[in-house]
Amino acid sequence: MIIDISNVIKSVNKEITEEVVMDMTSFESRLGEFPILKKTPVELRIANRENKLLLISGSVDIEVGIPCGRCLEEVPTQICFDIDKELKVENGVVVDEEMEETDYLIGFELDVDKLVYAEILVNWPMKVLCKEDCKGICKVCGMNLNKGTCDCRRTELDPRMAAIQDIFSKFKEV
Repeated sequence: MIIDISNVIKSVNKEITEEVVMDMTSFESRLGEFPILKKTPVELRIANRENKLLLISGSVDIEVGIPCGRCLEEVPTQICFDIDKELKVENGVVVDEEMEETDYLIGFELDVDKLVYAEILVNWPMKVLCKEDCKGICKVCGMNLNKGTCDCRRTELDPRMAAIQDIFSKFKEV
């Protein structure tokens, strides 16, 4: 959703509060595409401070379906964070000192979805597990070991000993 902030930037000490519903239905990154299961409206506070600073603040609460790091089952994961941006205003133009480009702010239009997308990237969880004692999947057949067992060989050999294992398997006595 796009918010026109021209009246805030042009008026000294003006402040507005907008409740915005995100248009995003999924989150796409290099890791893949993840469905957004639940989202609450984002309440953004946009304020002009003495025509020197533009403050953008708010909080985001979404639930994303992320695969478990062991068994790959989709896990509903809550991602909550606060948005707190402080941008400089120079001669009626907004400048972000932290980043070279602000793709979420073009002219006087604030793209809330792009702003939230950038913040989700920063707040993305490192590892998601369906449960703490998740057994994962079988490395041979791919069966989810939380749902049952398979008949695959479970002994894992040290890869450094693979050459010696090959020698022993060649010279087995019949």
